[in-house]
Amino acid sequence: MTVDNITAIMASALFMVIKIAIPVLLVSLIVGLSVSIFQTVTSIQDQTLTFVPKILVTFLTLIILGNWMLTELSGFVVKMWSDFSLYIH
Repeated sequence: MTVDNITAIMASALFMVIKIAIPVLLVSLIVGLSVSIFQTVTSIQDQTLTFVPKILVTFLTLIILGNWMLTELSGFVVKMWSDFSLYIH
């Protein structure tokens, strides 16, 4: 196994992590920004007001996109295992 192979595997693994994490992070970012703007406009400074909506929306996003995430991850693992004989040479 060459350094180029390892680099390609690591690049595809990092791309997979980013591809799976982006939807959850974006939804959390949008909700957090919306709540922060609401807090600024209404002068409410409660810490739980930002935490609770973000955690609820994050869990809801995981429930909705969980099937897609697991399908992508299992496809990646199947591809890695199917090419395993190429990696040990």
